[in-house]
Amino acid sequence: MKRITMTLAAMTLAAPVYAQNFAVVNGQPLTDKSLDQFIGLLVSQGAPDTPQLREQIKDDMINRLVLVQAAEKAGVTKQESVQTELDLARQSILVRALMSDYLDKHPVTQQDVQKAYDELKAEHGDDLEYQVRHILVEEEEQANDLLKQIKDKEVTFEDAAKEHSKDPGTGANGGDLGWAKAANYVAPFAEAVKALPKGQLSEKPVQSQFGWHIIEVIDERPVAFPPLEQVSAQLEELLREQSLTKYQEELRQNATIEMGDGKSQTPVSLHRK
Repeated sequence: MKRITMTLAAMTLAAPVYAQNFAVVNGQPLTDKSLDQFIGLLVSQGAPDTPQLREQIKDDMINRLVLVQAAEKAGVTKQESVQTELDLARQSILVRALMSDYLDKHPVTQQDVQKAYDELKAEHGDDLEYQVRHILVEEEEQANDLLKQIKDKEVTFEDAAKEHSKDPGTGANGGDLGWAKAANYVAPFAEAVKALPKGQLSEKPVQSQFGWHIIEVIDERPVAFPPLEQVSAQLEELLREQSLTKYQEELRQNATIEMGDGKSQTPVSLHRK
């Protein structure tokens, strides 16, 4: 009777422990908490929390643990290359968690987004874009000759472009480059475009690294600045990246770093150009 009582007591004590695990693999428990955390991560990435998903994740976690146990038993965790990979993986996880924690504590507000938008609009609101066409040839003499023919109305701009322009992207359609800001073009071409009144040809051919250009500005208009709601998400992401870059640079600047040659290293930006 005493043995039965002790067995029942042991079962009573063990039940809550096993109730916290969805499986025990070779004596090693897989907890409901770890399952919930895994599911929570997937849900945050857009997956629906369904019974089917939970069963799949349970199976995956069991398979993974079986393999990890086998790896540990085989001694592969002691291999130098594996140790290096484990260390790098640990560093990546910690860095990602640190960045996430920093953003949680220093969120980008709607006021920040609005301020950035207003600054960009003030900076670019007066930009112009131009409807341009050009004819590109190799020699200055040929460019001068074609320009004279166009001005004298001996040939149309479109026909001259189709016959003589070596720009395969625009020659076939009369040299039309469409609408773009002058800054989109190489410097000599851009300067000529900005200097030309709309509806006029360049007085003389313009040279660039591509050859000699006959340029005509057909029209110009102010750049339509997109509304805030259209760019809000991109601006928020940009501000988050800038915030993280600044945080990383501050950490680097405040760190004591001594190189192998005994010299202190000058702080550098961690932001990739």
